Amino acid sequence: MKKLAIALAASGLFALSVPSMAGAAIETEEARFTAASAADTARWDMVEEFGPKILKPGQYLWAKNVGSGAPRVVVSLSEQMAYVYRGDRLVGVTTISSGKPGNDTPTGIFPVMEKKPMHFSRKYDNAPMPHMQRLDQYGIALHAGFVAPSPASHGCVRLPKAFAARLYQMTQVGTPVLIAA
Repeated sequence: MKKLAIALAASGLFALSVPSMAGAAIETEEARFTAASAADTARWDMVEEFGPKILKPGQYLWAKNVGSGAPRVVVSLSEQMAYVYRGDRLVGVTTISSGKPGNDTPTGIFPVMEKKPMHFSRKYDNAPMPHMQRLDQYGIALHAGFVAPSPASHGCVRLPKAFAARLYQMTQVGTPVLIAA
């Protein structure tokens, strides 16, 4: 978790007091506020980086030069969008499909806990989860899948396949994922 705190502080966006438990999600009100603030900033960054675009389900934008810097992911559940940063620069944005009612995607700050190029769900009929990046111990993950026009997953954040592959290459265990309501 110290790496998460350092990455967040280095981004210049916010400072957080983080518990010393390695690899644990932070689902406090402060973490939710931080994620919401990051999502608000990401909307403006999208217009600045890519122009005033409206993406349809399954569409994404990716910068030609992603540069360097620590990666982080910001997810806005209300907009069904995800934003990827390298350092302070937004380098990718996509539509998502998050948890449907009753299978809500959790909010807060989550470090990537595990990565697998191909994973099969133990809970949901061995469903394929390409480019899986686990966010908690209960099975919530970022992964490639069908991006519906509204929340449709069992709690995971589904991404377009090509976007999920690019994101998978950029991140590592410990990369922060901020999920806002």
